[in-house]
Amino acid sequence: MNPKHKEDPGVTTAEPKTRTKPKLERPKLYKVLLHNDDYTPMEFVVLVLVNVFHKSESDATSIMLHAHTRGYAVAGVYTFEVAETKVAETLKLAEQAQFPLLCTMEPE
Repeated sequence: MNPKHKEDPGVTTAEPKTRTKPKLERPKLYKVLLHNDDYTPMEFVVLVLVNVFHKSESDATSIMLHAHTRGYAVAGVYTFEVAETKVAETLKLAEQAQFPLLCTMEPE
């Protein structure tokens, strides 16, 4: 007996489904800015940059001097949530130390 396979018109063959991965966009980044004022000591600004922004002592001093001479400096660039947290931490420390240090964020 010779088995012959006849194709059944009601049966379809399964084809592999191709899945396209959705393109993920990079999250929007925000600059955290420290603004110069005439009352906040330079040492406090360096302390904030080291403790909140995890900068080295020399980087923190450089950023602080940039803010001092130009009016503001970028402390770091982060995603929205991280930037928001850094601003809040900085403002909280400044308030606790009774300094008017201004820290803001803006889109990059």
